[in-house]
Amino acid sequence: MNKELLKEVILSNEDYINETVDRIVEREGIILPELFKKVVIFYGVRRSGKTFILYSLFEKYKNNSVYVDFEDDRLQDLKLKDFENLKGALLELKPELIGKKIVFLFDEVQNVTGWERFCRRVIERENATVFVSGSSSKIMPYEINTALRGRSWNMEVFPFSFREYLCAKNTDPDKKNIFYSTEKFIVKKYFIEYLNWGGFPEVSFAKSEFEKRKLLKEYLNAMFFKDLVERYEITNIQLLETLLDKLFSSFSTRISLTSFYKQYKDNFPFSKDLLFRYYKYILESMLVFEVKKFSESIYKRTRNPAKIYLVDIGLAKGLTSKDTGRRLENLVFLELKRRGYEVFYFEGKKECDFIAVKDGKFFPIQVTYELNKKNTDRETGGMTEACKLLNQKKGIIITYDEEKNVKIDDISIDVMPIWKWIVEKEGFL
Repeated sequence: MNKELLKEVILSNEDYINETVDRIVEREGIILPELFKKVVIFYGVRRSGKTFILYSLFEKYKNNSVYVDFEDDRLQDLKLKDFENLKGALLELKPELIGKKIVFLFDEVQNVTGWERFCRRVIERENATVFVSGSSSKIMPYEINTALRGRSWNMEVFPFSFREYLCAKNTDPDKKNIFYSTEKFIVKKYFIEYLNWGGFPEVSFAKSEFEKRKLLKEYLNAMFFKDLVERYEITNIQLLETLLDKLFSSFSTRISLTSFYKQYKDNFPFSKDLLFRYYKYILESMLVFEVKKFSESIYKRTRNPAKIYLVDIGLAKGLTSKDTGRRLENLVFLELKRRGYEVFYFEGKKECDFIAVKDGKFFPIQVTYELNKKNTDRETGGMTEACKLLNQKKGIIITYDEEKNVKIDDISIDVMPIWKWIVEKEGFL
């Protein structure tokens, strides 16, 4: 590929970041390796903010970095061999970098077949640092080319957490006494917005409900066609649409594909094998996550229906008051996942929404909109059963707006409002 064109791309990207990008929210939970001897890979659902992480790194390493977006139409014919020309174009533009460490920032890099080989070579032999990002499932850890096995550092990127959402609204989540001053009402106001619209960065900055709704609709269309139909060459569009509609309206509940098959098999033609394959594609697209039943038996975990959670609550169907409890539960799941917990649901004689596992410790968590006389036995029953099974003396029930402590037998249960729990940076129990 022509070096002059590559120079044009490099300079236009640099000008765009320097002159146009004026607001970058610092992302939390991005842990980078101490020694950059691995290719750092940011992966996640479309529009979750991966590109802005690269912009942030460009600003940090401005004197020795190069940012390239491989969805740029000028680079549609770029091949693996052209990476060396790209580096040469950079060095001609900035000869002071010859012999120095270069920081490569590659966006949507999966568009170039064989990109892993170039990245491996420059980190091992040329002392370069490489950060890459992509929305396609091709860049997820299990699909990374064998050339990078053991040489990649993978970071999953989600839409904004509520803490990041507050930062986007110019509110410091770590401000002293934020829960005990007038700031509390601002936090609660923003939480209602977050609960309704989710945390996709562009949606978070949108001013009107019309704009937010339009953006989410555009995201769904792009995810449907680019990340599913085109990526997996899907032909049974009706099945895919029906399955997605079912998942997006059944979030925070268990779903049985066998029951889905029985319900819809007479409405339009599809096989059970095709259904399970499409469901796998949706999971790989990172639009939804599944949570398995808590059990030591792998057989029981796989045989029982999984609970489904959305990658962002803005994609959920249903904005009525009866959906609020499920929305809260979905937010709690996402927060647990962001903070590195392995998550299961508990089902014994009664149920507990989550068993969060980290560093060999178990944390039973229940989520409900409110705790009242009618539902206290139900909401605490599964919690205490899970605590006894796991030999735990503490649990937590997350509600919309209640805070107190409940003691049942020798188990202490902290009842906590979600807008407070989700802002706290460290610890849960």
